[in-house]
Amino acid sequence: MSTITLTQDNFQTEVLQSELPVLVDFWAPWCGPCQMLGPVIDELANELSGTVKVCKLNVDDNSSLASQYGIASVPAVLIFNQGQLKNTLIGFRQKQDYLDALK
Repeated sequence: MSTITLTQDNFQTEVLQSELPVLVDFWAPWCGPCQMLGPVIDELANELSGTVKVCKLNVDDNSSLASQYGIASVPAVLIFNQGQLKNTLIGFRQKQDYLDALK
């Protein structure tokens, strides 16, 4: 399964109302570490298909959501479960860090 692109319009439905846990990658196109993280996020989407939703949110296009969740630097990965923010990882990390954060 590929990643889901989030916007202001679908964030509520895709993240806050999701029955599955949701990993959201807050990123920006000008961010080098975000570009390095992209393939890791894609791997997670494929590996976790059916058990975790993996989403990407461009902070430049959705600044109000980035502000709402206090995103001061990217990449920032937020993990939600049943509409609640459960974990935050800032900066580029290894894939295992994201898997551990989902547990």
